[in-house]
Amino acid sequence: MKRLVLLLALFAAGSVAAAQSELPPRTKQMSEQGNALDILRRQEQLLQFDSFSNDTALDIGLRLVEQARANKQVVSVEIARNRQVLFAHSMSGAPPDHADWIRRKSNLVNRTGHSSFYVHTEVVQRGGDIDAMPTFDVKEYAAHGGSFPVVVKGTGQVGTITVSGLPGPSDHQLVVDVLKDYLKLKEDI
Repeated sequence: MKRLVLLLALFAAGSVAAAQSELPPRTKQMSEQGNALDILRRQEQLLQFDSFSNDTALDIGLRLVEQARANKQVVSVEIARNRQVLFAHSMSGAPPDHADWIRRKSNLVNRTGHSSFYVHTEVVQRGGDIDAMPTFDVKEYAAHGGSFPVVVKGTGQVGTITVSGLPGPSDHQLVVDVLKDYLKLKEDI
């Protein structure tokens, strides 16, 4: 899993050659055929729900906090459905500005329908500046990893799960790892 985070971070930074040098031969061949956006798109396709209740948000939120605690990380978490906050927690030591990062990252997901790390990676791969995206005011939107769309199969996006406090790729990976476990996904993504 740490290798995937490193791969995504290197791809997002535009260092395809460096990313590929970190991969085993079979994965290197696959990465030549695809890219980080393919991986992120696949995560969004697989990490979807049959339904999403207040209890689901509570369970996932507690799992995120417990996983961060087990990793000796300090994060803030917010889970919202239809822009109503169902779960929010800032761990001891989390600074107040996490709330603003959460708001800006989840605004981006709500506007684009993609994870904030997907948008980050897409902008960087196209040579853009994540802090100067046309039509996205940096005071309202943050293209950094950590916010993931809550998608209910057959309905579409209904909310966001957002983590702040780690580097963007690690915020994103924490959400992915917890969702993969919660949804009992065996597939490596």
